[in-house]
Amino acid sequence: MTSTGNALMRSLPAIDELLRAPAGEALGARFGREFATTILREVVTAARARLASEGAAAMPAVDAEALLAAAEARLVSLVTPALRPVLNLTGTVLHTNLGRAPLPQAAIDAMTAVAAGASNLEFDLDSGRRGDRDSHVEAWICRLTGAEAATVVNNNAAAVLLLLNTLAPRREVIVSRGELVEIGGAFRIPDVMSRAGAKLVEVGTTNRTHRADFEAAIGERTALLMKVHTSNYAIHGFTHAVPEVELAACAHGRGLPFVVDLGSGTLIDLSRHGLPHEQTVAETLAAGADLVSFSGDKLLGGPQAGIIAGRADLVRRIKKNPMKRALRVDKLTLAALGAVLTLYADPARAVRELPALRLLTRPRAEIDEVARRVLPAVVAALGEHAEVDVVDCASQIGSGALPVDLLASAALRIAPRVTRGNAVERLARAFRRLPLPVVGRVSDGALLFDLRCLDDEAGFVAQLPRLAWPR
Repeated sequence: MTSTGNALMRSLPAIDELLRAPAGEALGARFGREFATTILREVVTAARARLASEGAAAMPAVDAEALLAAAEARLVSLVTPALRPVLNLTGTVLHTNLGRAPLPQAAIDAMTAVAAGASNLEFDLDSGRRGDRDSHVEAWICRLTGAEAATVVNNNAAAVLLLLNTLAPRREVIVSRGELVEIGGAFRIPDVMSRAGAKLVEVGTTNRTHRADFEAAIGERTALLMKVHTSNYAIHGFTHAVPEVELAACAHGRGLPFVVDLGSGTLIDLSRHGLPHEQTVAETLAAGADLVSFSGDKLLGGPQAGIIAGRADLVRRIKKNPMKRALRVDKLTLAALGAVLTLYADPARAVRELPALRLLTRPRAEIDEVARRVLPAVVAALGEHAEVDVVDCASQIGSGALPVDLLASAALRIAPRVTRGNAVERLARAFRRLPLPVVGRVSDGALLFDLRCLDDEAGFVAQLPRLAWPR
């Protein structure tokens, strides 16, 4: 290194000097002296490398004030939670990547109540002895579905895995070929079965399967018959699926259980609230299913969970499987799920208070009013950079529920006036960089904000002046 380079390196302030500066002392008080010291060292090391490569041209960025500012930005970034709230304006209500069902206040309050200290998670207050954590929700699941017993694990894939590992290890499970679905993240039903130790037996064809196909496949190694709800796609035209009642009769006639992986698992008849009908858990059990598995965080509107409900003797076997401990849920999930289930005592109240159901049933006129109120603020924030108008659009339920059914909605359509350099993608990124990130979808050269899920209008509008137009 030249003498000039050495002089530049010596000009860098020492760590102790930075820590003694008023701004350095403030960093130590705010973030802890040890943490602040570590980050200052990293910043100074980066500055030293920049001086070595750029020489004197880098000097404005490596004085004491700049180094302390860089350290503060780095510290703030590190302590800011990576998991953050966002505004979901994608048009997919139950968006898997954005956390699926938002929780009602009753669930949040229930989680807060047990999070701060000890709780009776596995303690029977009457007997003073060890209890069963499923007991906090099992009675309500049974009441709402007609099941004899129930258990809860951390998601529906885990429920299917545990169920099969308990009832069909090293034995055969018969499933229609048209139901061998792949869900999000490339998780496939055949792979789950294999990991559970069960052998898949496919029957029928992609579009048509008959009761005779199942009957012909039953043999000495058959453990159960299974129906998988094709939640994330639909086949139309020349199709046939065996009704649950017939599959149950087929299984029971040979002394076998009949199991349904229902997926979304709604507890009420959605058609009464203006949505397409989705088969309920109670209807599935009434049709003869011995066990039904379903999710807690989809149409049920609760926390992530997988629920198995049905025959008491089969549920008891599942609870005794050592894998149950590995897949069990914690006190926060049970508290939230319990609070959500009690709302279903009054289905009308559930639709009002469960955000997922309320947003799914939100009237189009109400969405239009939201658009009217927020449009001027968006126009003002974007100025001459983009054209903004309100357009008709279609929301989807999401998370595999009713995949072909769409809900009439309204969206803000934001079209950049300058289209070069992928301006619409840069605009979408700018909205995602707001303090409360706004996530929409890009379509036909414009950014669309579906307003069905916009509850926090004030928060959305208040931060618009901070939008940095992408250069």
